[in-house]
Amino acid sequence: MITLQHLNDAGRDDFVALLDGIYEHSPWIAEQAFAKRPAGGFATPAALKRTLVEVVRAAPRERQLALIRAHPELAGKAMVAKTLTAESSGEQAAAGLTHCTPEEFARLQQLNADYNARFGWPFILAVKGPRGTGLTRPQIIASFARRLAGHPDFEFAECLRNIHRIAEIRLAERLNQRNELGERVWDWAEELAHHSDPGFAERGELTVTYLTAAHRACARQLHEWMRDAGFDEVHDDALGNVVGLYHGSEPGAKRLLTGSHFDTVRNGGKYDGRLGILVPMAVVQALHRGGRRLPFGLEVVAFAEEEGQRYKASFLSSGALIGQFDAAWLEQVDADGVAMHDAMRAAGLPATMEAIAALRRDPARYLGFVEVHIEQGPVLNELDLPLGVVTSINGSLRYLGEVTGMASHAGTTPMDRRRDAACAVAELLLFVESRAAAVPDVVGTVGLLEVPSGSINVVPGRCRFSLDLRATTDAARDALAADVRAELARICGERGLSYTLEQTMVAAAAPCDPAWQQRWAAAVQALGLPVHRMPSGAGHDAMMLHEIMPQAMLFLRGGHSGISHNPLETITSDDAELCAAAFMHLVLALAQEDRP
Repeated sequence: MITLQHLNDAGRDDFVALLDGIYEHSPWIAEQAFAKRPAGGFATPAALKRTLVEVVRAAPRERQLALIRAHPELAGKAMVAKTLTAESSGEQAAAGLTHCTPEEFARLQQLNADYNARFGWPFILAVKGPRGTGLTRPQIIASFARRLAGHPDFEFAECLRNIHRIAEIRLAERLNQRNELGERVWDWAEELAHHSDPGFAERGELTVTYLTAAHRACARQLHEWMRDAGFDEVHDDALGNVVGLYHGSEPGAKRLLTGSHFDTVRNGGKYDGRLGILVPMAVVQALHRGGRRLPFGLEVVAFAEEEGQRYKASFLSSGALIGQFDAAWLEQVDADGVAMHDAMRAAGLPATMEAIAALRRDPARYLGFVEVHIEQGPVLNELDLPLGVVTSINGSLRYLGEVTGMASHAGTTPMDRRRDAACAVAELLLFVESRAAAVPDVVGTVGLLEVPSGSINVVPGRCRFSLDLRATTDAARDALAADVRAELARICGERGLSYTLEQTMVAAAAPCDPAWQQRWAAAVQALGLPVHRMPSGAGHDAMMLHEIMPQAMLFLRGGHSGISHNPLETITSDDAELCAAAFMHLVLALAQEDRP
């Protein structure tokens, strides 16, 4: 075992020797990291890891390729010949690759051959996985098969990301570094994912929609964990939110509000929303075990609904906290004809506007609202950064539209006589793409595209479509919408078509409070990491709380290129540890501030 101090005190040769084997057959990485070592040494293991990553990122592609090729194939010839490095040998053995069935071994050999033929380098996977406890052979084979279909540029970068993950695990073992909070968050997320709605649970898919049996089981589990973690008060409110309160050191002290949602999309991931509940829970547990109180209270809300999957009412839980709950929502019915008020009563909730209105928070009692969340995008993953400070939550507009032309025979209608509705929408789609791409932090998507009653030999007479337009400011969002509407009118006018366009949703942009952004930035810097500021393209509960109090968010990178709302959604326990450490730093630093 070594310590960070050993590395900081070591001369060049000893430094390189101490890091030997962290990156496979590549001492140049440690050599260059030594040259970048700050005068006072690396402040944290995260700072050291970041320097190692930066060395590889700055290397020419030829050297990066050599690094990839320095790694052995999984269950390949080197393993059979027992010529792997000690690190690789231990990792492949721990994953069970030394005990493959003949069928598994044959499958891996074929995948190795196919992968090398397609890309020209070996398949790299951190077989110890996101928790460091190891992937199973079926998981390894499934990852291999999935990535075999990837684009070469992406796969090259993904191999390097896995190399950094392998190095991270090896370095943690050498430093005897334990991610106690991160592992707790990761384990809680795994256990919570055992609950899933019928029809999805049987297929191993995670789906938890508002007030189903699985949803209520999640609420009970969170309630129990909060109690065990040391919260002073835990209760389920009139909407099914689970609310935990850790009292401040002074009676009547203001509170810091935090939390996120525990419902999911259909066949979703384990961390969207839930990370923002579990991280502050882990922090409260650590404070409680240390016998430490803050001069303010910590109120953690596990919001029962955010996704709008069962009923057409998103953010109904966090919306109620700011007094925005529409009584008409109680009359909505789900796909099975169950009204929301009946689902509430079946779950033991009062289902009255009086009870729901009582959930409204008085902003004068709160310091602000903070939320940690998985990024749900590729930016941090591509930058090899575990954390990002959110600057704003995008405002959005959604529309459903239909263009109407004339259905006609595909063979007998000349090209200059056609009134093709689908071509018009295709032209609009490309305009949305180019117009959104022309402005930073603006995005536009046509996610639904349909030719009703279409036929292979008929010129489309109708075409339905959706529009999802987002930007960091309402002004940029509205400018995009105005240009898209004008372009739709122009296209239809020139083609002799008619159209309808219905706005179905509007959400205002929610800029994060500058002072709270800076608190998150200071927490990231304290970990020895660079601060990356970025907008959020997705909506969050923080958008609702923004209406009545200052809010700010911290993003945690997701693996698999940041994919979310998908079973591939993943994080590592190491990154979860950094996220929890940042949250702890934020509350402890806040405790030291002079406040009126």
